[in-house]
Amino acid sequence: MSRELSGSRLLRWLMTFCCLLLINACDRRDYAPSVSAEDGPPVPGDTILIGSGADAVTLLPVLASDSTSGDINGLVYNGLVRYDKNLEIEGALAESWEVSEDNLVLTFHLRRDVLWHDGAPFTAEDVLFTYELLVDPETPTAYADRYRQVAEAQVVDNYTFRVRYHEPLAPALISWAFPIHPRHLLEGAELTRSPLAARPVGTGPYRLVDWRRGERIVLEANPDYFEGPPYIQRVVYRVIPDSTTMFLELQSGGLDYMGLTPLQYAMQTDTPAFRRRFRKYRYPAFAYTYLGYNLQRPLFQDRRVRQALSYAIDKQEIIDGVLLGLGQVADGPYTPGSWVHHPQLRQYDYNPGRARELLAEAGWSDRNGDGFLEKDGRSLAFTIVTNQGNDQRVKAGEIIQRRLAEVGVQVRLRVVEWATFLNEFINPGNFDATILGWSGGIDPDVYNVWHSSKTGPGELNFIGFKNAEADELLEQGRRTFDLEERRRIYHRFQEILAEEQPYTFLYVPESLPVVAARFRGIEPAAAGIMHNFIRWYVPAEEQKYRR
Repeated sequence: MSRELSGSRLLRWLMTFCCLLLINACDRRDYAPSVSAEDGPPVPGDTILIGSGADAVTLLPVLASDSTSGDINGLVYNGLVRYDKNLEIEGALAESWEVSEDNLVLTFHLRRDVLWHDGAPFTAEDVLFTYELLVDPETPTAYADRYRQVAEAQVVDNYTFRVRYHEPLAPALISWAFPIHPRHLLEGAELTRSPLAARPVGTGPYRLVDWRRGERIVLEANPDYFEGPPYIQRVVYRVIPDSTTMFLELQSGGLDYMGLTPLQYAMQTDTPAFRRRFRKYRYPAFAYTYLGYNLQRPLFQDRRVRQALSYAIDKQEIIDGVLLGLGQVADGPYTPGSWVHHPQLRQYDYNPGRARELLAEAGWSDRNGDGFLEKDGRSLAFTIVTNQGNDQRVKAGEIIQRRLAEVGVQVRLRVVEWATFLNEFINPGNFDATILGWSGGIDPDVYNVWHSSKTGPGELNFIGFKNAEADELLEQGRRTFDLEERRRIYHRFQEILAEEQPYTFLYVPESLPVVAARFRGIEPAAAGIMHNFIRWYVPAEEQKYRR
């Protein structure tokens, strides 16, 4: 790149540190080689069938907040920048950029060889349009905040785009990894009714050719992709909500790729026949799973109740029983061992006695001798809602239900199809508590999930957490480039979450993908295995699906 952000030494250090952590973790795993000298040069062809536990919701990235939509959009669209396999920022639609000495101005120089899937040329006007789309108050997006920090966005010429910020923003550069939308197809349209939500037009390596809701999504290689067409000609996402059924499909040849459950990884795939046909991978996930409490519900507005519930849940039991040890206890929004993680947080180790004490302090007691707690004529009871297609969350919910019953709390567990779960429960705030997960990035800025300004419909702070000091810390953290000062800020933020317990942080899982052995070119790295997906291939003599 032309020049480095004066704060980019921080960014580079963060990415190097995270990369080393993950590479060290990966080095302890056994990875099967995905390519050998006998395979010959890569050739195009074949189809990959990917198992997905849920359907996509929308293929307009500005409106999408679910993981399946994100996976598809990641193949259909590009941002200006992206993370490479070592978690360093590299160009995508931007071939280079400069950052001013005061960290206020970013100037992007765009590629000149990029076409939208309909053949229209990509220009800086598309970038400006995407920015305007994000900051438009009429756009129901969860991603506007970082772009509202921009004081001015400017098209310098067809292939130069410049933004100036009100104040320095630490995650400014990586924020431009957001998918760029086509101006010529969306300008003046009513976004929520755009046909592009189901028939997207991007600049990415794959084009959507078919979407049968609840069944499958089909993508084909983009022959005009600016990095060269992908070798795998067709990608088919098959929607299979039940992980057992998905695994049976894998074994019968109906799938080539899926994320294994811990039980499948540890107990059902360690046979010579399976090892001949498939390659397993294991690496830490940038993610955590949590039990989140709707803080608009009176029951959860007493901090002692939330703390008690955390003490009553045996997290290690969930890791051992559900993850089969393939994970670690979570105590906040940052992965243990990462540079920003607070190593001395208040812990909520399993302690049902302390849970009962806190509930009693909050006025809850068993007044009728039925084993459950009451207060003011109301039982201590609530419903946990989670999504279909994730057995780990469901099984964790069953363990939580049993443990909370032991301290006098009645819990109902409800499992709902993904789109219904989002549209009827999470987005409108129509729930008591939920088991969900967040996938995180390298930068520790979690403003969109935790700041009190992000509690509106469709936004990510859907539990309604509001804390003035936390707000101030989140605002400071994203403006600070000094590593030690930034660490101090986020340590204090984690202390507040540990005290308030708006979530019971449950576990950090491991990613456990499995891929059919005929696919070559897979490179396990700090970023996982999908970072170079467009360079995966199948030798001609092993190709299974021909067109």
